[in-house]
Amino acid sequence: MRLPSAWITVASALAACAMPLLVSAQQPPVMEKLEEGEPPAITISPPDTGKQITEKRQQGKVTEVKVKSGKSTYYLKPVDPAGSAVRGDGQSDEIRAAQWPVLEFDLGLKKKAAEAAAAAEAAKNAETAEPAAKAPPAAKPDAPAK
Repeated sequence: MRLPSAWITVASALAACAMPLLVSAQQPPVMEKLEEGEPPAITISPPDTGKQITEKRQQGKVTEVKVKSGKSTYYLKPVDPAGSAVRGDGQSDEIRAAQWPVLEFDLGLKKKAAEAAAAAEAAKNAETAEPAAKAPPAAKPDAPAK
């Protein structure tokens, strides 16, 4: 019984030695140089990620932070522990989640306000233009002879 296990060991050793020889005999494929294509006609620009951060302070302490990022707006407020709870107690919260405004609708009010501002500006321009457009007063007629 020892003979077949010895042959298996010798055969696997020969196979292990012959494997690198077979791999090195193969040549790598020839690489072809590809031509450059036309640049794409569309350019992709990153979205405007400008954030506006407004802080409200009361007696030097931040009471509210308003963050406007793109079309979304949210508010951050500090944690004020209730009663005599110290921050970190079981009665106080560690964090406070951001607050998002809900159910805000424009309903065309901004458009109406813009139109009203444009009308007021036009009226103001019309008032300032009138005095310059007035004709000088006509000359007084000669006094009648006595």
